[in-house]
Amino acid sequence: MKDLTDYNSKAWDNEVDKKNKWTVPVDTATLMNARKGDWSIVLTPLKPVPSAWFHAPPAKTLCLASGGGQQGPILAAAGYDVTVFDNSKKQLQQDINVAEENDLQLQTMSGVMEDLSQIKDETFDMVINPCSIIYTEDPLKVFSEVLRVLKPGGVFMIGFSNPINWLFDFQKAKKGEYVLKYSQPYSDLKSLEKNELEELVNGNEPLLFAHSLDVLIGGQIRSGFNITDMLEDYGDETDDLRKYYPGFIATRAVKNR
Repeated sequence: MKDLTDYNSKAWDNEVDKKNKWTVPVDTATLMNARKGDWSIVLTPLKPVPSAWFHAPPAKTLCLASGGGQQGPILAAAGYDVTVFDNSKKQLQQDINVAEENDLQLQTMSGVMEDLSQIKDETFDMVINPCSIIYTEDPLKVFSEVLRVLKPGGVFMIGFSNPINWLFDFQKAKKGEYVLKYSQPYSDLKSLEKNELEELVNGNEPLLFAHSLDVLIGGQIRSGFNITDMLEDYGDETDDLRKYYPGFIATRAVKNR
């Protein structure tokens, strides 16, 4: 595919139109509670991020590839200085709409997570990245950019899909038959048959890349982060394999140089 960036941008615009759950903004009641100090966010489907992972507000916070009117508005309502960065204009518009409707102060920036060149070095105290690393072919470039824009002692929180999720024949898994088919690292572009990829593209589905734990965890460490904590999330009822193992992981890391 010649321009994956443009394709996935439009595909996520399409997800907004379809009301994908990760594009539906939080409600006013949630934001009112956040203003009172009662709040949480998720980086994985269900499990809230521990409060001890966060710097205190008004820490400067980059919600990276995190549009959709969810994490950013909650953190803004909780008193953080928030910038939401995303490749989908419609996802960013969800954050803008929520901010305007609820009198919240937040900034938005359009771009891809592998290239944060429009952001100066050591700008942010925290970078929040929900399960969107799966939409890049190069997580190490993302980690390098995150490290650059974080201040010394800054915190990087990231959620990601367990690579085990992408080993099985997808069609058989829908029937409860778990048959190994794909190897790591998984790529929609390289792992699927031509007709399977065409079906995704014809349906305007975002294309994804499932990376190994060596890349997702080891890559953070080798990039210059110190991982201080992690959590596992079994996911929700839409995750067929949740009865066997946690399908999602989140880590907290600190810039150590």
